[in-house]
This record gives sequence, structure tokens and C-alpha cells, in this order.
Amino acid sequence: MADRFPMEGTRSRLVFTLDPWLMIAVVGLMSVGILFIFSSGVNSTGALVTTEYIKQLIWAGAALAVLVAISYVNYNFLRDMSVWIYLFFLILLVLTLLFGRVVNGARAWIGIFGLGGQPSEFTKIATILFLSRFLANKRAEIRDWKVFLRALLIVAAPMLLIIRQPDTGTTLVFIPIFLTMLFMAGAKPHHVLFVALIGALSVVLALVPSVESIIYHETNGFGILLTDLRAFLILTGILILIVVSALFGLRQFKQRVYYWVAYFFLILLVSFLLGNVLRLILKDYQIMRFIIFLDPSLDPKGSGWNLIQSMTAIGSGGFLGKGFLLGTQSHYRFLPMQSTDFIFSILGEEWGFVGGLLVFGLFLLLLFRLLHFIQAIKDNFGILVIAGFVGM
Repeated sequence: MADRFPMEGTRSRLVFTLDPWLMIAVVGLMSVGILFIFSSGVNSTGALVTTEYIKQLIWAGAALAVLVAISYVNYNFLRDMSVWIYLFFLILLVLTLLFGRVVNGARAWIGIFGLGGQPSEFTKIATILFLSRFLANKRAEIRDWKVFLRALLIVAAPMLLIIRQPDTGTTLVFIPIFLTMLFMAGAKPHHVLFVALIGALSVVLALVPSVESIIYHETNGFGILLTDLRAFLILTGILILIVVSALFGLRQFKQRVYYWVAYFFLILLVSFLLGNVLRLILKDYQIMRFIIFLDPSLDPKGSGWNLIQSMTAIGSGGFLGKGFLLGTQSHYRFLPMQSTDFIFSILGEEWGFVGGLLVFGLFLLLLFRLLHFIQAIKDNFGILVIAGFVGM
């Protein structure tokens, strides 16, 4: 397999020369998706009431055609064009914010002449390509914090535009992409951990006030540090003072302990500030999604309805399922957005635990093949591109 991936600088193909196992995983997942989008369009009388599956067939066919075409694109072409591809999709994200169509509360769609899509989905790929080029070029300096910050900016730019749509789910996908690529590029582990901890803590801190008030009915808990301006400023000032003092101590005494004090308190400071920003940016329904994930029974007929109906469908499928097109939760329209967000619930009901294992098995096969390619390739850019897809 390794001879399919020449050393950097030679002419080569980009996408695995259509590896048969990879194609089995991709076509298998596409086929399952089409089958259950078809099932989602069947009502309780057995009549087909939507033609969404036809659109999915067209998209799947187009995607396979692009896959074949891309497999013949010279490796170096995408590397050289990655900057322009990245900038193009950043501009498209800006245009989406200005002129895009609102679907399910997010201004994430843009189109012309009846055709369109979500630029954020393609921006993930564009970011992977550009970040791969940047990290490959900076491999000798990857352990420098300045390079780390520049790489972070490359990922932060699309994240800020996408969170403004707002599309929290897509925004969060950029975090594992960045962490996986950074790790594979050879960055210092504690630099990777720095971003991971800030990402996790920021989300937790953003949710604390709402969790306290909605679940625990507490108004004077830890969340007051984010909601009360005076408390917020005092704690921010204390954290800044600790970080500055530690950095001064590191410069004066050259002792490693000051570095780690600055490191951990900087994580707290940045997480605290970002958590407050996230709390202001996130809409009420987005915050409720996180809270309902913890306890759907808090709002069983409102925000918790989707999750409860989804679990009911999957649970009723048992081990082997009720049989294809024999589900009740979807055909009686208890499942919301059943052809998109909750498509797996239909599969769980109709194919049961075994069907779920099939889907997870296909994803696992996809991941194993990508990890195999990382081992086989000798080109830094190619390794990082695949690492980005693994993270995504």
C-alpha cells in the first residue's frame, strides 16, 4: 500500500486511489442513509409522502463522481490552491450571514437559481487543506507557541463566522479537527491539552448559570460569577493578576513552576472569558439542548420531546428491529426532523441493535482505513489532511 503514496514533491493522487475497503464503507453508509430517508417519507398508511430520498440519491451520485474526479487531481494542486479555497469559503460564510436563508433558526444556507447548500460543511474541508499546508510548512517550528497561535487563528476564523449563524454543532466540529491535526503535526502535548481544556471548560462555564437556575433552581451559585458584572470583573482581575505574576516570576527566576502556574491559570482565565462570550452568543434554545441532554424530563413536551421520542424509537427496536418500513414512531410522525437530525432513530427502530452495530461498524472501517493511510503515507501534507478527516 505504501508505494501508492510517493514522497513529498512527487506527482501523486490525493485520495487513496479508491481503496476498496474505503469504498465499501462510504457506499455502505450512503446506501443505509438513502434507505432510511426513504423510510422517513412513508406515513402510517404506507403511502410515500415525500421524495427526499430522490434528492439524496442525486447528492450521493454527485458525491461519488466528485470522489472519482478528485482521486485524479495532482496532490500539489490542492496544496497550492488551499489558501484560495480557504479564503473563498470564508467570503462565502460572510455572504451567508448577510444574504443566506434561515432554516431551523440558523442562517446557514445560501443558493442561487434554486440550488444551494451550507458553506459551513465545505469550509471544514477547506480549513483542513489550508491548515495542513500551514502545519506541514512549519513542521520544524511546530513546538513554538507563536506557530501554535497562528494555527489556532486559521481555525478560529470560520468558527466565529459559523457560530454567528448560529450553528453550534458545526462550530464544535472544528475543535477535534484542530486538536487531531495539531497532535499529528508534532505539537507539544500540553499545547494540544491547552486548547482541549479551554474548549471544554468554556462550554461548561457558559451553561452553568442556566443549569443552576433550571435544574437546581439556584440563583446564587457559582453561575453568579458570570451573570453579576461586579463578581465577573473581580474574578477576571484576580486571574489576570495571577497569570501576570507567574509570567514575571518565570522571567526573573527561570523556574519551571512559574510556567505551569501561568499555564493553568491562563486556561481558567481564557475559559472564563470565552464562557461568558458563549453565554451571550448562544440562543435560549441552544442552551436548552445541552440542558435537556442532561435531563429530558425537564421539558417533556417542549425541548425534551425530540430526545424522548428518539429514545423511545430506538428502544422499541430491540435487538433485531421491527423490520424495514415497519416502524411506528416515524410513520406516525412522532419523530421530529426524522429525515435529517433523527434519522438514526428510524434505523434503530426498524433494524434494532444489529442495525446500529452495522452503521458503527462501517464508520469504524472508515476510521481504520484512514488511520492505515496515515501510517502508509510519507508526505507530511497528506498525513495532516487525513488526520483532519479523522478528527472531523
